Amino acid sequence: MAEIVDVTGDGRAAGVARAVEALRDGLLVALPTDTVYGVAADAFNQEGTDRLFEAKGRPRSVPLPVFVRSPKQLIGLTPEVPPVADALMAAFWPGPLTLVVPVERNLRWDLGDTQGTISVRMPLDDVALDVVRTVGPTAVTSANAPGRPAPRSAAEVQEQLGDLVALILDDGARVGGAASTVVDLTRSTPYVLRQGALDDEVVLAVARGELDPIEAALRMAGAGEATEPEADDRDEG
Repeated sequence: MAEIVDVTGDGRAAGVARAVEALRDGLLVALPTDTVYGVAADAFNQEGTDRLFEAKGRPRSVPLPVFVRSPKQLIGLTPEVPPVADALMAAFWPGPLTLVVPVERNLRWDLGDTQGTISVRMPLDDVALDVVRTVGPTAVTSANAPGRPAPRSAAEVQEQLGDLVALILDDGARVGGAASTVVDLTRSTPYVLRQGALDDEVVLAVARGELDPIEAALRMAGAGEATEPEADDRDEG
C-alpha cells in the first residue's frame, strides 16, 4: 500500500520534497486539493502521465487536466490568453474554476487526445501549490479508482488506489467534495461544460463583462462553497 505522509504540521516541507522527487522520477503522488484528493503526475514526464492514465483506467480520449502555480504560468501553455480568461482568473483563481483554452502545440508532453485544447486551473490549496511551484505544470485528476467516488481523505485514496501511487500527502479531510466548475473558452461564447463549486451565473456574468471580477470574488466568498455535484472519473477535482 502507498505510504501516507502527514503534511499538516512541521513535516510539510519534507513531505512536499518527497512528492516532488517521486513526480520527477515518473511516479504518481496523491495530494489534497481545494475540492477533493487528486492524483498527480509531472505533466512533462510521459512515464508519469502514462502511469496516470493506467491507474485511473482513463481513456486517452479524456485528456488530463493540468494544475499551474499562478495565472502567469498559463501564458506558456496557450498561444494567447484571452481577456475573458484574465477576468475569470482575477475573480476565481486560486480556486475551483477550470478553464479550457487552446493548447500551445509545441509543448513536449502527452496529456492524451487533447483536440487542441487544455484544461487548466490553479487550486486554492497550499500543499498542492507547493508541489506545483517546484515541479511545474502538473497533471492532476481526482484520486479515485474507476467507478468509485472521489476520495475526500488520504485513507480513502489508499483504499482505492493502493500501491498505484508512490505516496499520499495527508492534509486532513476535504469536507465539501464539489468538483471545480469547468468553463470552455475555445468557443465564440464562454460555456459552462460542468457545473461545480461556483455559481454558473456569477461565472458567466464575469465572462460577459457584466460583473467586476473583484465583486464576483466577494460574492462567492460570501456564498460559501457548494456541495454538489461530486467529482467523478473525469474530474480533476
